[in-house]
Amino acid sequence: MSRQPPRPPRAIFRLAAIGLVIAILATAFAYVSGWLDPGWLTPDSLIDTLEADTGIHAGYRRNHAKGICVTGEFESNGQAAALSRASVFDPGRRVPVIGRLAIPGPDPNASDAMPPVRSFALLFRLPDNEQWRTAMNAMPVFSVSTPEAFREQLEASQPDPQTGKPDPDKLAAFFQAHPETKPFLAWAKTARRSSSYANIGYNSLNAFRFIDDDGNTHFVRWGVEPEAPFSPMTEAQKQDPDFLSQELRQRLADGPQRWHLIITVAEPGDPTDDATLAWPAERRRIDAGIVTVDSAQSQVDGPCRDINYDPLILPDGIEGSDDPILSARSAAYSESFNRRTREQAEAPNRHQEPQS
Repeated sequence: MSRQPPRPPRAIFRLAAIGLVIAILATAFAYVSGWLDPGWLTPDSLIDTLEADTGIHAGYRRNHAKGICVTGEFESNGQAAALSRASVFDPGRRVPVIGRLAIPGPDPNASDAMPPVRSFALLFRLPDNEQWRTAMNAMPVFSVSTPEAFREQLEASQPDPQTGKPDPDKLAAFFQAHPETKPFLAWAKTARRSSSYANIGYNSLNAFRFIDDDGNTHFVRWGVEPEAPFSPMTEAQKQDPDFLSQELRQRLADGPQRWHLIITVAEPGDPTDDATLAWPAERRRIDAGIVTVDSAQSQVDGPCRDINYDPLILPDGIEGSDDPILSARSAAYSESFNRRTREQAEAPNRHQEPQS
């Protein structure tokens, strides 16, 4: 009689839990602009798959459905002006920002205690009607780097009809076949959930190009780092499904919240097309200025409601890189935007503030 190879049950179930996180996050990053068979994965079929798994929450974003609008400004200190001719980096430049803080997932009534990740999207309103839009996540790397791997990840993460959860054996096989997922897995196993939107950093994950006044290219990644010190989610917060938005409003009642915009500059040989690989810690980091948030509004009728935070809407002086996932995000965000705005127009009174 053949023997089945032993498997560590605890490790496999940890993989199942991580798989749930990946399934939620990955829906926003699928590459759907021609690398995959269009009969298998297009913007329509991607969002259809998500809706089939989770149900349709009409009028809401198909991922990061639960969030809160914020407004404020960015003030440049001029330190990044040598790298990019974008007007946002001019010394002393102050521009308004419209942002959105959120948790991943398609359910607008999800508990804030569930996901380890928070997201921060920003729109910078620049002179001459230019905009810079960025969608950042509170994690250091992404889980996969190629369209093919993403397809396999989706397949491995599909919920089992009997349990409603991913099959741990399929996930284990996927991770074994894709060693590039190791940095993400290492982070996910130890990630601590923050007690606030305002005391955690957010990263672009993808690389971009900065173009200077002479036309030279500098590959960069960016993120925002909070002035507020990190503290983990408390036991009391775990019992409150909406603690993140409530806690943020309480903070803002005491004063604005600030993050430093940090630009990390690549050196030759650093990967610019692979969001699973972090750059070395000793890379040059430039503090480009302060993002200040001074007010919060409901996502139902706040200023962020109708904004598609497409990461490829960029001003002169900033361009996309060779990372294929950037095109994925742009296409998936567009399809989600089209669906939810159509639903809002068809039933404008249906979109209510989520109640948990």
